[in-house]
Amino acid sequence: MTRWLVTGAAGMLGRDLVAALTETGAVVTAADRSTLDVTDAGAVADAVPGHDVVVNAAAWTDVDGAEQAEAEATEVNGVAVGHLARACATTGAVLLQVSTDYVFAGTVGAPYAEDAPTGPVNAYGRSKLVGEEAVRRWLPRRGYVVRTAWLYGAHGPSFVATMLDRAARQSHVDVVDDVTGQPTWTTALAGQLVALGRAAHAGLAPPGTYHGTGAGRTTWYGLARAVFDLAGLDVDRVRPVSRHRFPRPALRPVRTDLGHARWGEGGVPPQPHWREQVRSALAGAVFADLGRAARAAEPTLVGTPALPGRVPG
Repeated sequence: MTRWLVTGAAGMLGRDLVAALTETGAVVTAADRSTLDVTDAGAVADAVPGHDVVVNAAAWTDVDGAEQAEAEATEVNGVAVGHLARACATTGAVLLQVSTDYVFAGTVGAPYAEDAPTGPVNAYGRSKLVGEEAVRRWLPRRGYVVRTAWLYGAHGPSFVATMLDRAARQSHVDVVDDVTGQPTWTTALAGQLVALGRAAHAGLAPPGTYHGTGAGRTTWYGLARAVFDLAGLDVDRVRPVSRHRFPRPALRPVRTDLGHARWGEGGVPPQPHWREQVRSALAGAVFADLGRAARAAEPTLVGTPALPGRVPG
């Protein structure tokens, strides 16, 4: 029976990972910040032995905050990954490191291949790239980097939840329409990580970099319209605006859709289309409740002035 260690287990992705692993009958150690500080090399060295596969879902995720605290972000997203990679190299465990599309500049007009040159434009992306390099350095044969993007799920704040919340409170929502990416449901990514970890442990999946995002691509505006549409709301309440309308401390890449060619090498299917993922997510209890509240409020909101407020993107 495969023994798994999941770090960041209390997070949005981590909780779905633990649930997916539990369904397979795997033995899972769910480590959150209170039980394992991944920046503590000694604690990591003590935690990894006894596990066959380690999935690192612990991360500094505050993109804007990283601009003023790059050293702290790099400690979590980069240095700590080195601790995990060295511990796995010592014990022979497989490591799956969750990374990000933000390691790319977002300036090309086609999907980024797994081996495309990186070039992050913000501190968060640079910190995650340090973690990727640690995996490649310490675990050339048992290290896996899985880049993802635009995550949303039932167990944390997300763009999808924000849209449904705004739909229940505002007549219209202005959303950025000139930034392109691939929305990814944490449940879909968790299932893909579990499949990759099992294939890796069996020696069937080649090590290296994989792109774990929903198929297709869209803008934040396109995602918002899909959420409204699939939740049974009036899509005309979503209005497109430029990214310059909502300036942020950290520069964002403009287009970071990722290619998925490598999954076939390991016998792991790519994820479904991003819109189908949204459809599945909205059927879950948390998003379904938010959708019902938004539908109930819609008749009284349409035609009233929009409330001011920032929208992620």
